[in-house]
Amino acid sequence: MPRSSFSGMISGPKVDVIIDLGNPLLNHTVDGFLKIGTVAATRAAAEDAYHVVKKGSISTHDAEHTLKKMCKEGAYWGTVAGVYVGAEYGLERVRGTRDWKNAMIGGAVTGALVSAATNKGRDKVVVDAITGGAIATAVEFINYLT
Repeated sequence: MPRSSFSGMISGPKVDVIIDLGNPLLNHTVDGFLKIGTVAATRAAAEDAYHVVKKGSISTHDAEHTLKKMCKEGAYWGTVAGVYVGAEYGLERVRGTRDWKNAMIGGAVTGALVSAATNKGRDKVVVDAITGGAIATAVEFINYLT
């Protein structure tokens, strides 16, 4: 049976905003917050734009709702990303090495902190810590493969 393969590379735009707060940990944390927060806000805007196009009109209420949603989503996901990036960078500095274990522990810490902030109970905090660690580790392994 004939076989074919595809080889290629996808790359996105490189955006670097440099904010020097005088501390590398703070620099990484704020960078993660800004980048992921911007992505989340853009996603919220695109989702609401779809609904406006589907509806066929926009009102002042719709515009205000979209702006509030963009701010809320951007702040939430930016905070989660900032906590993760800060935890992973801090672990890298403390352990003196950059590996998948930093991602796993950083993801677990982030999952636990975000879950604890929502007051869903101890079992939910543990499950979210395991989920955060698993997702971060999987992403690290996928990045290693590519």
